[in-house]
Amino acid sequence: MTSIAVIGSANADLVVHVDRRPEGGETLLGSDLVITPGGKGANQAVAAGLLGAEVRFVGCVGADANGELLRQSLLRAGVGTEALEACDSATGCALIFITPDGENSIVVAPGANNAVSEQYLRQHQDDWIHADIVVMQLEIPMAGVEYVAATCAAKGVRFLLNAAPAARVSERVLQVCDPLVVNESEAVLLLGGDRPAGQGPVDLARRLLATGPHSVVLTLGAAGSIAIEAGGEPHFQAASQVTAVDTTGAGDAFVGALAKALAAGEPMATGLALGSAVAALAVQRPGAQASFPTINDLEPA
Repeated sequence: MTSIAVIGSANADLVVHVDRRPEGGETLLGSDLVITPGGKGANQAVAAGLLGAEVRFVGCVGADANGELLRQSLLRAGVGTEALEACDSATGCALIFITPDGENSIVVAPGANNAVSEQYLRQHQDDWIHADIVVMQLEIPMAGVEYVAATCAAKGVRFLLNAAPAARVSERVLQVCDPLVVNESEAVLLLGGDRPAGQGPVDLARRLLATGPHSVVLTLGAAGSIAIEAGGEPHFQAASQVTAVDTTGAGDAFVGALAKALAAGEPMATGLALGSAVAALAVQRPGAQASFPTINDLEPA
């Protein structure tokens, strides 16, 4: 078994299918509302848990029905919820609009996720500091991310940061990442919004690595992913060619699978291959956590 601590957000996904995205000031009729468990942190924990990893989730929900929905989804995936705390705020919600091509537009109301503060993480340090790898995202307060990154660096714990949603991250956090996982738009923001004309993904990954991380994983959607480690050459992983039904949570499925491989001591290339396979299965099903495959769903190697 492997040991992964995922620290981050837990949201109820409020999903509506629409024919197209509304223009400014426009009202559209959509499908019936569907509420499913989501949030980047909970998604990544569930993805890794369904693949057989030993996972513990550290985060906050409200003392409400949506919080219980998330708790039960984590438990069904085999994820430890001892550090999932119910606080006074309502459970975070993500408002998701999905178009017929499977693409989505998302707005997040953080709610209880804002309670995952540095103080909270200090109180629950024993729930994450002994893991083989700690996984974080940016849907919780940045002060908590900085505290965990610094503590992992001091204790020699591997730290994976999925710097999403896109936001600026301090140099001291970037220097702890192994890996830093971002898509192209998130990468450009971390580089100050600068991407010279004609600069390809490999150049972008190299520039990110130069900012201090031990390794970088750049996800390219349907074009695949690239990993580069300090002192090494880039490794490209092609994406499986599938018809997407719903891309919600696909990136989180990738990250959870990558974390599972790295916690088990597998090389980065193996993590990219597993992440690609898991994400390809996820986009062919509706929902986030509901779409994630189990280890039995994957074809034998």
